[in-house]
Amino acid sequence: MEVPQETLDKLSTWFVQSLSLDASLRRAAESALLSAATTPGFPLALLKLSSLPSVDLQIRLASALHFKNLLKSRWAPTSDNPLPDSDKTLIKSLLLPLLLQSPPLIQSQLSEALAIASSHDFPSSWPSLLPDIISSLGTSLSSADYTSVNSLLSASNSLFLKFRHSFDTQALRLDLKYCLDLFAKPLLETFLNTSNLTTPAADPSVLKALLECQRLCSEIFHSLNSIELPEFFEDHMREWMEKFRFYLTSTFAPQVETDGTADALRASICENLQLYMEKNEEEFKDYLEGFATAVWGLLMNAAKSPSRDQLAVTAIKFLTTVSTSVHHALFGSPEVLGQICNSVVFPNLRLRDDDEELFENNYVEYIRRDSEGSDTDTLRRTACELLKGLAVNYREQVMGLVSAQVQSMLAAFNTNPAQNWKEKDAAIYLVVALSPKPGATTGYLVDVESFFTSVILPELQGQDPNAVPILKAGALKFFTVFREQIPKPAALSLLPGVIRFLGSESNVVHSYAATCIEKLLLVKDKGPMPGPTARYGAADVDPFVPQMLTGLFNALQMPDSQENPYVMKCIMRVLGVANISGEVATGCISKLASVLAMVCENPKNPLFNHYLFEAIAAVIRRAGERDASVILIFEKTLFPELEKILVKDISEFWSYAFQIFTLLIDLRAPPLSDGYMALFQVILDPSSWKRSGSVPALVRLLQAYLRKMPNELNREGRLGQVLGIFSQLISAPSTEELGFFVLNTVVENLSYEIISPYISNIWGALFGRLQSRRVYKFVSPLLIFMSLFLIKYGAGVLVDSINSIQQGLFLMILQQFWISFSTKISGTVEQKLITVATTRLICESPLLLDSAASENWGKLVDSIVQLLTNSDQAGADLEDDADVPETIEYTGSFARLHNAGKKEDDPLKEIHDPKQFFVSSLSRLSAQFPGRFGPVIQQFVSPANQTALLQLCGAYNSVIV
Repeated sequence: MEVPQETLDKLSTWFVQSLSLDASLRRAAESALLSAATTPGFPLALLKLSSLPSVDLQIRLASALHFKNLLKSRWAPTSDNPLPDSDKTLIKSLLLPLLLQSPPLIQSQLSEALAIASSHDFPSSWPSLLPDIISSLGTSLSSADYTSVNSLLSASNSLFLKFRHSFDTQALRLDLKYCLDLFAKPLLETFLNTSNLTTPAADPSVLKALLECQRLCSEIFHSLNSIELPEFFEDHMREWMEKFRFYLTSTFAPQVETDGTADALRASICENLQLYMEKNEEEFKDYLEGFATAVWGLLMNAAKSPSRDQLAVTAIKFLTTVSTSVHHALFGSPEVLGQICNSVVFPNLRLRDDDEELFENNYVEYIRRDSEGSDTDTLRRTACELLKGLAVNYREQVMGLVSAQVQSMLAAFNTNPAQNWKEKDAAIYLVVALSPKPGATTGYLVDVESFFTSVILPELQGQDPNAVPILKAGALKFFTVFREQIPKPAALSLLPGVIRFLGSESNVVHSYAATCIEKLLLVKDKGPMPGPTARYGAADVDPFVPQMLTGLFNALQMPDSQENPYVMKCIMRVLGVANISGEVATGCISKLASVLAMVCENPKNPLFNHYLFEAIAAVIRRAGERDASVILIFEKTLFPELEKILVKDISEFWSYAFQIFTLLIDLRAPPLSDGYMALFQVILDPSSWKRSGSVPALVRLLQAYLRKMPNELNREGRLGQVLGIFSQLISAPSTEELGFFVLNTVVENLSYEIISPYISNIWGALFGRLQSRRVYKFVSPLLIFMSLFLIKYGAGVLVDSINSIQQGLFLMILQQFWISFSTKISGTVEQKLITVATTRLICESPLLLDSAASENWGKLVDSIVQLLTNSDQAGADLEDDADVPETIEYTGSFARLHNAGKKEDDPLKEIHDPKQFFVSSLSRLSAQFPGRFGPVIQQFVSPANQTALLQLCGAYNSVIV
């Protein structure tokens, strides 16, 4: 691999500068690297630089990292600028040898690069890779070079991880078979040969590499067994299991026991045992009792270390699986249950030093682990899951043990509260963790009401919000979890205490207080249809609003809580429920605008920022609907910040800003101010529509303008610009529905005289698109638009304007699309539109009232009856009760603001019952032409729909004569 020294020197300089504290120097270097990335041979130069021992390690690491990221963005053939095949071929020939020669830091980056390349090319386009690994592995094993052995196994592990995480397909199974045929035997030989060297008496200096080798073998074992039990592994199960059990039951030199090396291997083995219990229980059953005993023995070891904690998590998860399997009798005796609970479960419930450190220093991660079920398993949570597993088959025994343990913990706390507060914390955690999930048929393992009164209330009623903050957090969490069980009067009486905790100096405590209030406002009580109702309404919340909002906004001033998502979500919820006065609303908008100004400087917390915009939307909607005069105040406060988002091109906030503008326009009275008119010109500019994530928000904003000032469209060519946007949207499957939204709004708000000069172009665009999009996703909104057009301008205008494009075109559309697709339309308003439009068509259009059109007329009647029957079976639409997301990231996708949403307008408000409209219209028509339509119905309406039509006529006292 020949790379000019000048190129290597340039790269070295750029990488040094990219690590500089000088921002201008750093940006210049990053720009230079970005420009150089497209030059021929650039990835090979990076690989060369990262492999040179004479170069500084930090530069080599930066080069290797850049190389890995380059492969991530350009290796796939479908990427925007894929690497040339010649470069790929050379990289594949060099990567494995260079990986083996590199130091650990470089090796890890090159191993990830290998995994990226192999995910696309292995094995079909890289058939030499696995044979090369196996050959090098044999050579390294024969010379006992375990540094190289482990590098090769690490690379292999990267190759095989896809069998754990990819969707099971025939192609994946073929790849697995290829890997098994080549690698299963060498893997077992490596594992067995290394195990012969790995004895408790082995030299500690060598033992670490040997145990790491066995861990990697165990990881690969997991990957190759993830889809199903391969025949080779079934045939050699005894060899694997004997060695697995050896490692679980042996103790090694103190160095590898304390540094986590041995525990990492044991944790990997426990994951394999878990896998076999889940997928291969029948084949594994002969080994189960021995492993259950071995794992249990491991957990009895009281050693405390991070590695031992991770081992305990995986070991307990294995025992949990066993406890809920058909082999649960292994734990069935009272003695065993007692030992497991007292020696494994209960000791792991107590708070550890690293938990306290996390509580104080990283409140977001603590909350994620403690109450949000993060991906990170904790000992506390895993231990409680084991307890739940045991309770599946031994509920009474477990209830007795839990009750006794809770009483013991509380008694210890009462004897010395200052010293034994962790006992009370563990008791609270235990009761909360064992609460059944919503909808579960099992009851509580403790008396919740008694526990709440005696244990939780004293904490919630304490006057010092900073006293023993972990206990306060636990009490608030308990209140939150059991909020539905706590009677409304009791909860309201406790609300002032919860509000007081918003002033706690602990980030966790004031976050839990905010979450408690927010979740309380979401509680619903079951009742008669149409469905559950909110337990706490504005009348309940309003007396507490001033104190709540003061406490919440003060919490945002606390250190590390300036962008606290839990606090902002609570602000959003309170503003969405309470009836706030104009004075309170303007104060809130002022504070929220200040927060917006802050986050615009560095938008780094997507979830917080989403809740911030939700809160702004909530206060605008709630206050603006009650008193339109506050909208002018809101505009004065918010416009500078919203305009800053557009002017400074803060792309993360574009769609939010457009949604807030839309809400303000919807709620204000015309005419619109100059600021809005300037914004209107911006959204009519085609360049504003290039960001796909902003398009839905722009469509809503454009609709708001069309509704608020339709007469302005007929000036300065604006309607042509709007229809140009429609044409652009309709041309892509991802935005075609949005194009119809624009078109529908144009029709709803403009007279036919205004749009008639453009109608040929509109139909031309729609029917041109229809030629290549004969699918429901396009035809459905097309029929809805045509229905709206008919209702607004009349059946004659619809038919004539379409036929002006091509004579007879309307009849062709009717026969091929309207009749067949209209029965599939969903949505209450949409079905109403189709029903009314089709009814008017068959009753008003001369084209269909002609006796020669009897078949089309009859089939349209059949489609209406079928549609009305379908709507009965589907039931009423549920009210949109979607909530804001729990997680969000900055991506190119649109993030809808729930509080800025607009309920669907019904363009046929005067027609309350479409069924009555249909049968009444049909009855009046038949009265004009007695005896004419009965035979048509008998011939072209299906028997089932004829019966349904008779029932409809009977229900509305109508007849067809």
